[in-house]
Amino acid sequence: MSCPLRMCQACGEPVADPDDAVYVGYQHTNSGPGREVWAHRDHVAEAARLDPDHVRLLARILLLRAFEADL
Repeated sequence: MSCPLRMCQACGEPVADPDDAVYVGYQHTNSGPGREVWAHRDHVAEAARLDPDHVRLLARILLLRAFEADL
């Protein structure tokens, strides 16, 4: 049985060695099913970039909770 083709999210190259493939997450799409996101073991940090909007939202929530506790 053959291994499915996995592309590295960071560099765009195929991940030939299954032991080198790291599952990063699942990317939803508007049209049709989503896809699994993979990366080479050396590129995991680049492939798992955080969305700045999500980081700002999380920071606001944490700040609101911190100041709410002091009131």
